[in-house]
Amino acid sequence: MSKYNFAAIILIAACTFRTVAIAQENRGTPEQQAACAPDAFRLCISYIPDPTKVEACLRQRKTDLSDACRSVFESSAATVTIRNK
Repeated sequence: MSKYNFAAIILIAACTFRTVAIAQENRGTPEQQAACAPDAFRLCISYIPDPTKVEACLRQRKTDLSDACRSVFESSAATVTIRNK
C-alpha cells in the first residue's frame, strides 16, 4: 500500500469518528489535515479520535513532525501572533 493510499484511509477514518461538535470546530483545511494525518497516526495514535488531544500531542512532539506538518503548526502560530497584536 502506498503512503498516499494510507493517508487517504487515515483521513476517511478520522472523518468517520468525528462527532457533530467536533465537526463544527475549525481543525484546519483539508490540505493541513492531510499534511498532519500521517504524523498523528505515527506519533499520537493513542489520542485518536479526540482532535484536541491529537493536536496537543503533535504540538508536544513538534521536533518529530514531518516538514509538511511542522509548517502547518508554524503557519498557525504566526496567524495567532498576528491576531493577538
